[in-house]
Amino acid sequence: MATENAENNSFFLSVQRNFEKAARHTIFDRGILDQIKACNSILRIKFPVKIGEDVEVIEAYRVQHSHHKLPCKGGIRFSMEVDQEEVMALAALMTYKCAIVNVPFGGGKGGIKIDTKKYTVFELEKITRRYTSELCKKNFIGPGIDVPAPDYGTSAREMSWIVDTYSSLFPNDINAQACVTGKPISQGGVRGRTEATGLGVFFGVREACSFKEDMEKIGLTAGISGKRIIVQGLGNVGYHTAKYFQDAGATLVGLIEFDGAIYDENGLDVDAVQAHRKATGSILNYAGAVSMSDPAQGLEKPCDILIPAALESVIDKNNAERIQARIIGEAANGPLTSEADEILQSKGVMVIPDIYLNAGGVTVSYFEWLKSLSHVRYGRLEKRFSENMYKELIDIIESTTEKQVSKLERKMILRGPDEIDLVHSGLEDTMIGAYREIRDIYMAEPGVEDLRTAAFICAINKIGVAYQELGIFP
Repeated sequence: MATENAENNSFFLSVQRNFEKAARHTIFDRGILDQIKACNSILRIKFPVKIGEDVEVIEAYRVQHSHHKLPCKGGIRFSMEVDQEEVMALAALMTYKCAIVNVPFGGGKGGIKIDTKKYTVFELEKITRRYTSELCKKNFIGPGIDVPAPDYGTSAREMSWIVDTYSSLFPNDINAQACVTGKPISQGGVRGRTEATGLGVFFGVREACSFKEDMEKIGLTAGISGKRIIVQGLGNVGYHTAKYFQDAGATLVGLIEFDGAIYDENGLDVDAVQAHRKATGSILNYAGAVSMSDPAQGLEKPCDILIPAALESVIDKNNAERIQARIIGEAANGPLTSEADEILQSKGVMVIPDIYLNAGGVTVSYFEWLKSLSHVRYGRLEKRFSENMYKELIDIIESTTEKQVSKLERKMILRGPDEIDLVHSGLEDTMIGAYREIRDIYMAEPGVEDLRTAAFICAINKIGVAYQELGIFP
């Protein structure tokens, strides 16, 4: 227990240290900085649940880090690693993350300290519903108060239980569906949410690689095509990240899971690896690839871009020196320790920070929240109008040129945007715009040595201005 707390404290303190490092480059006085840094509300609860013939007391948390904008926003994780310090650190990251991508939420985070493998689906449902009722009693959930989402150990299934419980307790709230995001489509979810974080990672790294002068500094050419990629973690985020890079022409040379890693300099096919994993229960012994029983070895293999998309602190002072990647994209929360950050910076490695790079999930959650509040599916009001307009344009072109557009071209041009098209487009625009803001600070601000510090400066500036405009401070 002491070791676990020390690790979580280290993660929390790492977030605080990064904040202070960036705060020196801002214009705000100490009072405003302390308010931005502080966790505003912390709920720690214990509640009984009947499991089989016994009663278990379940430990759970919900932290609202910042109220500079409402509602608060952040996932709920089910894990035995959950404790107050970890949830506070993750809630703080959510605050900065939302500010960076211009999503008008304060940061929040929740967690239930359980091992999901020990419970049946029915028992998990009882725990989730009871947790939701406790949040309702304490006013820690609601469309305008605090909006949870899936995180480690949870999914759309748990979100459907939460929205159903909330709706039963507040039957007159017509916006009840907006109390959570990451819901199933049938419950008001948005298309594109499943792949959102992985797609956001791809968009972010692609944008970073588009600047020729930045790539030349680290010995790479501009663009994604031909880059060698290693992805750690084949969960939802890791799989979609690998898939989008592969489809964009990158070479997926390595994949890492909890039970080992595989590496093939000629390239892996992520779907084939997934099929092998489903058939055998492991990614190891995939045909043509070198297998490593120690997952950490996979992080140290030659590549251009390394994407840690699994656990916290997987790169630390002990292995940072052996990392061969020129770019590290933090798809997970806190995959690098502070010591590793310093070592990699001294080696000239570009680290694209988590508080920007994995913001695709909360960006699309924002779109889902807006959809639930408006009660209208994206594209419903414009799809047919767009198709009719495109048809008129084709008719004009054909009559003017006296040439016919082929059936395939006509089909492609006439297609109006579906919900998923609009969601992906909005996510792409958000990730591109946010990276350019961070890069502008990095390039212009004297003494800013890395993108992480620039990202924190970007967040602090936006939150500080919001607090000043609220009139709380003189």
